[in-house]
Amino acid sequence: MMGARMVYLLIGIAVALAGLMLWVRLAPSDIARWHQAPEILVPGVQDHPGGVRLITDVYDLPPSELLAKFDRIARATPRTQVLAGDVGQGMITYVTRSAFWGFPDYTTVKAIKDTDGSRLAINARLRFGKSDFGVNKARVTRWLQSLDQG
Repeated sequence: MMGARMVYLLIGIAVALAGLMLWVRLAPSDIARWHQAPEILVPGVQDHPGGVRLITDVYDLPPSELLAKFDRIARATPRTQVLAGDVGQGMITYVTRSAFWGFPDYTTVKAIKDTDGSRLAINARLRFGKSDFGVNKARVTRWLQSLDQG
């Protein structure tokens, strides 16, 4: 049989976990911090422990049309919503939350005019922790595959 100390310890752990979960889910997102243009100088993929930065290949679409197509794909992703921006501004930042804990990941997408069409500059990164275990890159890859398919 568990002693009273063990019960109090378990209750304390449960309360601490619930508090942590609430903080992760309810912590406000600072738009000025997260809605920043991706700082990428050359096309290609740049992995980092908290996510990925990339500039896509050229699409034969005007920037606003390319971003609108991307926006429809991103918004259709479960637990994803717009933090700031819109197609008219040429840049959008999305927040996608993990299913259980609700950890927020931020993805900023900017449409860039190119001589042959347009590109997307994308910065997908985590908010809490040091590694996203490839989750952001996988999500962005799925979004870009959907964009390429249609």
